[in-house]
Amino acid sequence: MIIEILKALLEGIVEGITEWLPISSTGHMILIDEFVKLQVSDQFLALFLVVIQIGAILAVIIMYFHKLNPFSFKKTPAQRKSTWRLWGMVVIGCIPAAVFGFALDDWVNEHFYNKVCVAAMLILYGIIFIVLERRNHRRFQEARTGLALSGPRPRGKHARVDAQAHATSEQLDARAEEQLFKITDVDDIDWKTALKIGLFQVLAIIPGTSRSGATIIGGMLAGCSRTAAAEFTFFLAIPVMLGWGAVKAAKFVLAGVAMTTTEIAVLVTGVVSAFVMSIISIKFLMGYIKKNDFTAFGIYRIIVGVLVLAYFAFETMGMLP
Repeated sequence: MIIEILKALLEGIVEGITEWLPISSTGHMILIDEFVKLQVSDQFLALFLVVIQIGAILAVIIMYFHKLNPFSFKKTPAQRKSTWRLWGMVVIGCIPAAVFGFALDDWVNEHFYNKVCVAAMLILYGIIFIVLERRNHRRFQEARTGLALSGPRPRGKHARVDAQAHATSEQLDARAEEQLFKITDVDDIDWKTALKIGLFQVLAIIPGTSRSGATIIGGMLAGCSRTAAAEFTFFLAIPVMLGWGAVKAAKFVLAGVAMTTTEIAVLVTGVVSAFVMSIISIKFLMGYIKKNDFTAFGIYRIIVGVLVLAYFAFETMGMLP
């Protein structure tokens, strides 16, 4: 039991880190299972890989409880109305996943739930992140240069440029970002933008894609800043992942399969460790993207994808022990 609990602890840590970083939690969980196999039934493993995500979702609910709570007495009537509006956008964003995700789940598992697909999606979306961020960087620099050139000019033969005459570097950055991203606050997302992001979330049913990665890309393409796209991604996950966890649990119960003592301990360990690591992961991501873009995650995805392809190619050729 202790060995299985340690394995569950590792899987919970990996889930907590990869669920919110745009590097594919499902893909990493498949790869972890290749090297660290839990000695449990196939039915329980299918349940575990989904229910473990509830720990990650609880982290979001707790961290953003005040922002997501429309009944808070600390909020003004206008703020409560804004919170209800945000939940409305979350519901709209979840519609595509509810329509297409559940319908295509079995088919996708049959055709795409394999190591080659995971590696390919890791590489593909890594490239997309790099290309998207290069485009954003170019547009940002163009906007910043335009703002700087349009600023006030010193007058007079001996006039000098001083700090009072021009916007500071930080102010120029903020204004350039506002031009680059029309939506800089998650509360400003409208129903059309929410629906577009929801459509990108459907892409995440293919293993290796990354639900957070797909929705962040969708959000940025729809005009959201990195922070707004990331936060909306967190909120979209709440109904989707809780609903999917409930479906998997119901299938497990209806199948009449009982959990062993070891499996119960494994499940609890996985959920708790995923919860703790999710808090750390979310705080890291939100702090990181305030000063950096997603290029590093794109590079990481490509490196991991290439290593995975190489490993399983060597394994297929019998070149590994």
